[in-house]
Amino acid sequence: MLGKCKQPEKAHSIFQNMIDEGCVVNHEAYTALLSAYSRSGLFDKAFSILEQMKNTPDCRPDVYTYSILLKSCLHVYDFDEVQALLSDMASQGIKPNTITYNTLIDAYGKAKKFAEMESTLVEMLRQQECEPDVWTMNSTLRAFGSSGQIETMEKCYEKFQCAGIQPSIKTFNILLDSYGKTGNYEKMSAVMEYMQKYHFSWTLVTYNIVIDAFGRAGDLKQMEFLFRLMQSERIKPNCVTLCLLVKAYGQAGEAEKIGGVLRFIENSDVTLDTVFFNCLVDAYGVMGCFAEMKGMLEMMERKGCKPDKITYRTMIKAYSLNNMTRQVKELRDVLASLERTSSHLKEPFS
Repeated sequence: MLGKCKQPEKAHSIFQNMIDEGCVVNHEAYTALLSAYSRSGLFDKAFSILEQMKNTPDCRPDVYTYSILLKSCLHVYDFDEVQALLSDMASQGIKPNTITYNTLIDAYGKAKKFAEMESTLVEMLRQQECEPDVWTMNSTLRAFGSSGQIETMEKCYEKFQCAGIQPSIKTFNILLDSYGKTGNYEKMSAVMEYMQKYHFSWTLVTYNIVIDAFGRAGDLKQMEFLFRLMQSERIKPNCVTLCLLVKAYGQAGEAEKIGGVLRFIENSDVTLDTVFFNCLVDAYGVMGCFAEMKGMLEMMERKGCKPDKITYRTMIKAYSLNNMTRQVKELRDVLASLERTSSHLKEPFS
């Protein structure tokens, strides 16, 4: 738990207390401490613990220990270290399991390393004890779909289904998102119909994906219908949902409908954040509604959200496009002050 809370030194203190009080420090304790350090990016200490485990009787690292380190290295895109860990596992006769392979496939896909992702999948299929599952399928589909390789994504989907792997709601969300972002609205509609036919209940993520898709297409009526439908299904919109509505209305020049979103917020308990207000600032700026855009700063203050660099840069861009030099200068001064404060906070305390 301390590791998850990014407090590795406190985790080490407990580990040392265990030793001092005569507790048996086993494989699980070492792995938990290694996890605490690796989660915080303290890889030197994590690898030092790995070496201790190798040299401690009854505490040898196993596939779970290595999977934790692999996941942390993949999180920071240290692919060289990943290869070194895989070689180390092989030298000790430790074989990756399904979770290990899924972690690698997912990370390679997100990094657009398709050759490595596919070779890992092939290697996984060669291992009789490592059966691909729905997580394997979802990671593969997401990788190809998010990069616009729709045909490859569809072929993979068919192959996984032929292998007996059943899709989950997450699978359909990935397909919907991929089709929506590439403008394949017919295929997106086909997925929606399939989900309805086989009684796959839509989640908040599903609604956000389809609302985004129809908003991008400028189909505001369908977008609004889906927004009403999710509420009738008792699925509460979140900040992402509202951002998508505001973005679509901004692109369509519908300032009054953005006002409707703000009225909805006043009667709801949705927790707003700076990202949402930045979306509002951008939408009003695109439409040239400068009074409303400036009013967002006051609303942010009322809602307890602080403007950030993106807020001011978005406003500066809007003013610059309309040659409003005085407002640009004022905001550039505010932004410069904010950046100075930020750089001072990053300096170490003397």
